[in-house]
Amino acid sequence: MTEKRNQTGRHVERSSERRALALPARLTWKDASGAVRFISVMTRDISAAGVFVECDAGAAIPLHRLVYLQVERSSRMADALPMQLRDGRLLSAVWRVGPCRRSTGTPSGYALRFLMEPGAASVAVRPLAAQAIAV
Repeated sequence: MTEKRNQTGRHVERSSERRALALPARLTWKDASGAVRFISVMTRDISAAGVFVECDAGAAIPLHRLVYLQVERSSRMADALPMQLRDGRLLSAVWRVGPCRRSTGTPSGYALRFLMEPGAASVAVRPLAAQAIAV
């Protein structure tokens, strides 16, 4: 566990260490009407349990909305990137919504919590091969 003080000065225990890491990524989610939405973002800091992403514009994402985070392919081999983000899309929940910008009226960023155990590796699923059984 890592110890830190938040912006209000209260003591916070973190389950994993945060690292500053700026990588291009994309968030994908379904809005209230069921339409698929996406937005390009930039990671600001990242840990094995979550990430904070900054966005310049786009539709606001509600708190606790499930989203898929996908780091751009060209950045997936960054040294500090957790393994679960190297494989493609990772299901996450919007954990905190950043303050809204006056110019756009949309949040400046989102804290996402990964919905996968930090130590869990993705498992490749292979289709069962048809086997002939001799009788």
